[in-house]
Amino acid sequence: MGAAAEIAPLATATRRPLDWVKIFKEAGVIALVMLGLTVLMVGIEVRDVPGGFALIGRFWDVLFACIFAFSGRVALILLREGRPRPVVLICLPLAAVMLVVLLSETLFGLVGIEETGKALKQFLPFKNPIVMWIVMAVTLVFAIRGFRAASDAKPAEKKDRVREYGGWLHKFTIYLGPIFILFALVLPWLPFSDNHIMDIAILVVTYVMLGWGLNIVVGLAGLLDLGYVAFYAVGAYSYALLAQYAGVGFWVALPFAGLMAATAGIILGFPVLRLRGDYLAIVTLGFGEMVRIILLNWYSFTKGPDGLGGIPRPSFFGYPFTAAPPDGVIAFNELMGLEFDPIQRIVFLYYLILAMALVTNLFTLRIRRLPVGRAWEALREDEIASRSLGINPTSTKLTAFSIGAMFAGFGGSFFATRQGFISPESFTFIESALILGIVVLGGMGSQLGVVLGAVLLIGMPELFRDLQQFRMLAFGAAMVLIMLWRPSGLIAHREPTLRLFGKRGRHGKASPEAAE
Repeated sequence: MGAAAEIAPLATATRRPLDWVKIFKEAGVIALVMLGLTVLMVGIEVRDVPGGFALIGRFWDVLFACIFAFSGRVALILLREGRPRPVVLICLPLAAVMLVVLLSETLFGLVGIEETGKALKQFLPFKNPIVMWIVMAVTLVFAIRGFRAASDAKPAEKKDRVREYGGWLHKFTIYLGPIFILFALVLPWLPFSDNHIMDIAILVVTYVMLGWGLNIVVGLAGLLDLGYVAFYAVGAYSYALLAQYAGVGFWVALPFAGLMAATAGIILGFPVLRLRGDYLAIVTLGFGEMVRIILLNWYSFTKGPDGLGGIPRPSFFGYPFTAAPPDGVIAFNELMGLEFDPIQRIVFLYYLILAMALVTNLFTLRIRRLPVGRAWEALREDEIASRSLGINPTSTKLTAFSIGAMFAGFGGSFFATRQGFISPESFTFIESALILGIVVLGGMGSQLGVVLGAVLLIGMPELFRDLQQFRMLAFGAAMVLIMLWRPSGLIAHREPTLRLFGKRGRHGKASPEAAE
């Protein structure tokens, strides 16, 4: 121990000097790349003016973007070389100054000098406040990483710490799940909830349900499905066509939509029983495109690109949400003794999709502990080993595809009744990619991770709406940063579905999994 204590300061004192020429060259290359990416997209803005359009130059924004890229690369190199102190000493005060300037209008307004706060904001390099908040957050992250690097442990201890964080995060999610459910239940009654907030909430919960359905196929069974939107479309068109041609209501058509989608999942499952990995992904992608093309070209049945409109909206056990109900029909507001308000139908749709999503979650949690759920996970880990254990991969894959497709059908029927209009353009490949991104980003096999992924991928574009044409660029950059930070997903730690000896080992000692 004494010798190790003497070697450590010596190693610190004999660190090789930094090659600043090499550092600046590397950072300069990054700045040139940033220049090439931003000179056209950011440096030139097209604005509508009377009689045509005008080109507005914003080359100061390009210059500042290149400066921040250069500085950020230098900071990363210093962290990589084990020199975190300069990063902390520069980034922490800089983040604090940017935070004060961003809040200057509010802070100075408290003492009656709001004009001074507005004047301070003129010194910000970027005039868009969303961009400045992002720059401030990135600068703060650099400062935090510098603090962590200054007090970091050895690589072996670091690995154990990551495993410890995973176990701690799993324990925390046990309490976080009920908090999310409670918040979702009271969301419509919070002071800031309005039509816009509720519409976003309905959209997020819809994708949460779709993510949980795809999580059965991808997260539990390990089958890469890029055509999940096909089952979503089958469910939507099943309800819409039944309502158009047979006059069937939502509640009657809901089970049938799930059944039709499950049948489509079985039809897809048979040809791909021997495929895995990239080959399986290509086949499912083709299946999704086949369904969309059929819906697009079968005009006599699906109305093709014109779509299906006038889809009936769901009612509260026969009581419609309308200000002028038909003769002999009692509206929901009359039943409850309330004045008619359009938000009543939105709140009902929100609670409807929330109930459907919670049922999906409960079903998934229960089926994971059944033999078929354990067979899915065994198939995901090693198909050859699962065969040797007597697991039939044919029936296992078919059950995963059919059950996952069934929940997509339920979600599709809700989408049809919420929108009142559907067309093949609503079921493109980008929808499948988005749902798959939610599952992968949240952590494959993690139920709560799907919720976080849906909130980020669906709610983040709304957060960046002030960026106008650059919001999808910021959205993609945020996804890249998250996957670099957590390549296994936001919640990658999964508790074992089954323990042979419980949380205590065979001889009463804590098992390694429990220690994690």
